[in-house]
Amino acid sequence: MRIVISDYAWPNIDIEKEYFKSKSVDLDVATGKDDLINKIKDADGLLFCFEDISEDVLRSGKKLKVAQRYGIGVDNINIKVATELGIVVSNIPDYCIDEVSDHALSMILAINRMIAPDSKMVKLGKWSDVKKDNRVYRLKDATLGIIGFGRIGRRLAYKSKALGLNVVAYDPYINEKSYEGVNILSFDEVISSSDILSLHVPLTDQTNHLIGDKELEMMKKDAILINVSRGGLIDEVALSKYLDNGKIRGVGLDVMEDHNPSASNPLFKYENVIITPHTAFFSQESSEELQIRSCKQLYDVLNGKIPKFLINPDVLDHSDVNLI
Repeated sequence: MRIVISDYAWPNIDIEKEYFKSKSVDLDVATGKDDLINKIKDADGLLFCFEDISEDVLRSGKKLKVAQRYGIGVDNINIKVATELGIVVSNIPDYCIDEVSDHALSMILAINRMIAPDSKMVKLGKWSDVKKDNRVYRLKDATLGIIGFGRIGRRLAYKSKALGLNVVAYDPYINEKSYEGVNILSFDEVISSSDILSLHVPLTDQTNHLIGDKELEMMKKDAILINVSRGGLIDEVALSKYLDNGKIRGVGLDVMEDHNPSASNPLFKYENVIITPHTAFFSQESSEELQIRSCKQLYDVLNGKIPKFLINPDVLDHSDVNLI
């Protein structure tokens, strides 16, 4: 057996090396898209993180049986083509629930309490020049709206309620009016009633630019917007317009539409916008857990087992796929 890693976001792959060595499996690491296309030709399995696993990559993997995502989102792999080719696609959707919800909550607190701009003023020697003219919410009197009430959304709700926040949520897959003590409202109701809005949904054709002109116009004046999910959920051109006119109180982003934005990105000019480089998932514990669980799930598929977290179940109908 031979495994190829397209890319990874941690200091080293010692865990992967040790695991696959113990299984007598060869492991190789690609150094870019062209190298990946070359190395995947005789690979049985693929571990991928942020690399675009496009149709040309998949069709180059003549022996490829499984593509295991290091993480939750699978918007960077062509699932339709993978299924057509009989390639199992799997992910690890439950590994960084605390880290991502912590990150979202950290952004909420930092933006609401003006942590970054006030600290900057103090360091410039302007302690007495810090004004109190921005809206700061008393959290026990504020409403947090969560779009997407899955694992991370629910964990954020639990932590936020401990701070006194009123929490409401929208999720198209929940039919109850209340779930785990959180009122489930319509999408428009959550958008329009929230002082703070946090996004926790995957990026699909349906959720691309989920927050655009219409939704930004519906939001309360002085609302805070948080996105630690996928960059394409927010129309950044529209967002810039609403930041310019002062409609949005502050924004926290761990992801952007451009996965590697240049220093000239328009959103970088706003003091009330906090941006982190897709690090919400990270802690040493979550990273190590992700590495070993990804290895094990991929190896199980290569040994004929259906993965616990199978993304494309239709692949099981493929004549070349024999899993139990």
